[in-house]
Amino acid sequence: MSEVKIQAESRTEFGKGAARRIRRADKVPAVLYGHGTDPIHITLPGHDIMLALKNSNALLTIDVEGSSQLALPKQVQRDPIKGFIEHVDLLVVKKGEKVTVNVPIIVVGEPGPDALVVTEHSYLSLEAEATHIPESVELDITGAEVGTQFHARDLKLPSGSLLQDDEDLMIVNVTNAPTAEQLDEELAEAEAEVGIEKAEHEEGIGGEAVETGDAEAAAAAEESDNA
Repeated sequence: MSEVKIQAESRTEFGKGAARRIRRADKVPAVLYGHGTDPIHITLPGHDIMLALKNSNALLTIDVEGSSQLALPKQVQRDPIKGFIEHVDLLVVKKGEKVTVNVPIIVVGEPGPDALVVTEHSYLSLEAEATHIPESVELDITGAEVGTQFHARDLKLPSGSLLQDDEDLMIVNVTNAPTAEQLDEELAEAEAEVGIEKAEHEEGIGGEAVETGDAEAAAAAEESDNA
């Protein structure tokens, strides 16, 4: 994983009001900490950090006041509605240092006929060097038959990475694809759970099913003929 350089600024104002002013300037308040050093409060350029954090394990080089620090995003706070970044916690790391991270699992390939792929876990916990964190782990399910299960131990890990999850952790389960009848049954059950019922029809003249409004109109017409 390549390093992303971010030019930061020292932050001396704190509190909600200061944070709002920082965000209005298209910047993000952040804190840099780790290795027994005092936390350093900084601001980051909003657009740059947004692009960098598209990878959750991005390795960042933070330049602030003439010094540089390698860091990993530890916690990212986002606005629950608009999704913009509100605050970032950055963990200082050193080259050669081992860190534990969650790495996404990418499932590739197509299973065998009549098979449905159920992903049980989308991330894998790995220990890796801070400067060599894999972007993802690939799982090839090409031709997998119904009943096949893939566990953490079945994954081919990148060189230098060690599994931190249980080896028996199920990643993918290949099951029978549901039939059209089963899908209809599941849909009917789901509709029943939320109180959705199909419109009922009333029996009209001649035993034919007609809508309620049509039945009322037919009854009115019959009264008129008998008058």
